[in-house]
Amino acid sequence: MGDEVINAIRQRVASEPYARKLGLRLLQLGPGYALVEMDLRDDMANIFGMAHGGAIFSLIDEAFEISCNTYGTVAVALNITVTYHKSPAKGGILRAESREIYRSKRTATYEIKVTEGDDSLIASCQALAYRKEEKLPFI
Repeated sequence: MGDEVINAIRQRVASEPYARKLGLRLLQLGPGYALVEMDLRDDMANIFGMAHGGAIFSLIDEAFEISCNTYGTVAVALNITVTYHKSPAKGGILRAESREIYRSKRTATYEIKVTEGDDSLIASCQALAYRKEEKLPFI
């Protein structure tokens, strides 16, 4: 993965409207890897006052999207399976770490873990990406 791809992804994530809306921050980036962080805000609560599963899923999806596109070609989600283990603390900071565990010419599998604070496991995920041959359009 060249610096051109890394810089292009970093710039694209920084200007992505949905990521900005949720306050998602890209902390680390490498081949098949991404670490993304999010502050849990009051407007991310569900009807029970706990973190909305959709907010946690958005964090997972951002880390997955970034990690599977680090090779400079377009990769899109085919399947994402999430297990929510426990609710995070109100006002906490969540981190999603996406790691590639398998890659072929057409697909790639990622393991994503969401943790908070002391590395307490909030959610875990397995995601499958379809790898296209076309170059990322923003490079």
